[in-house]
Amino acid sequence: MKFRPFLFILPFVILAALAAGGGQAMAEEIPAAQWKAAADYSAARNGLSFLVMQHGKVIGENYPGGHSASELHKIYSGTKGFWILAALKANEEGIIALDACVCDTIPEWRADPLKSKVTLRQLLNFDSGLDAENQLHGDGFTDRDAIAVRVPLVAQPGQAFIYGPAPLQVFHEVLKRRLAALHETPTQYLEQKVLHPLGLGPQRYLADRAGNPLLATGFMLTARQWSRMGQLILRGGSPVLPGNLLEECFRGTPANAAFGMGFWNNHLAGDPGAREFDIEGMLMPKWSRQDWRRPCLCHAAPADMVAAIGSEYQRLFVIPSMDLVVVRQGLGGSFRDGEFLRLLLGR
Repeated sequence: MKFRPFLFILPFVILAALAAGGGQAMAEEIPAAQWKAAADYSAARNGLSFLVMQHGKVIGENYPGGHSASELHKIYSGTKGFWILAALKANEEGIIALDACVCDTIPEWRADPLKSKVTLRQLLNFDSGLDAENQLHGDGFTDRDAIAVRVPLVAQPGQAFIYGPAPLQVFHEVLKRRLAALHETPTQYLEQKVLHPLGLGPQRYLADRAGNPLLATGFMLTARQWSRMGQLILRGGSPVLPGNLLEECFRGTPANAAFGMGFWNNHLAGDPGAREFDIEGMLMPKWSRQDWRRPCLCHAAPADMVAAIGSEYQRLFVIPSMDLVVVRQGLGGSFRDGEFLRLLLGR
């Protein structure tokens, strides 16, 4: 038989390619028919922008109703993810410790038998037991942080998922006091350590009269700008965080398996007992009437999918196993994550 050098080396080429890709073959590109179906679904439900990136390039993009790629839109709770990156960076640099008690920095909490047990991680996971205090989303406050520090606990730490602005404002107060010794503010730290490496400038902070930004919401980004967060997730935190520190955000908690430090996950997608439901709909009632037992975002999507979710159906979906980033921005409507993702993924 005639010797063919190419056939001899081909297996080694394949092995080298797999090793370079972390042991996984490159996922097939989403067919145009699928992403166009998802784009049409989004547009028909008050969509403003739609962007699909795979393998580092844009493969689909749509701006219905006369909107454009350069147009800024509110990402609402998508803002949280950027502040979470700042928290992880401050933890890495030794400015804070996520598992330290809040009262180590805020002595006002030491005398309270429950508040004295709360950690910074619990504030960011929204399972500290602190009441949501949703009024802090509003304008005209003299000092949101001071109000948040006085908000009572309404559940045992670690036992209930209570989503709202108060825990994040308490975290801001901790970070502010820690950074004071460095003559820096949390906003300056965020801009230097997170926004600048992502190629983003100062944002819409909705600051109160004391200068405290609202951590729960406020940023306005284009679809392509928000997609940079998705690319950061695919790169394991780079260029902001080293290694796999970002994975702490995707673990979930006993109080809510689908949420961890600013991001939602789809870990239970393969569990037949998991429940797929509208996240925003579940967040509408008071925390005590919400049911977060066995949640998932979409049964048809891979279990490694994570998402940043903002009001009125702002969405950033990231699927590492497919090297995929999807941005959807809109103005409410009857949008459903499961329907949208089934069209996009052809499942």
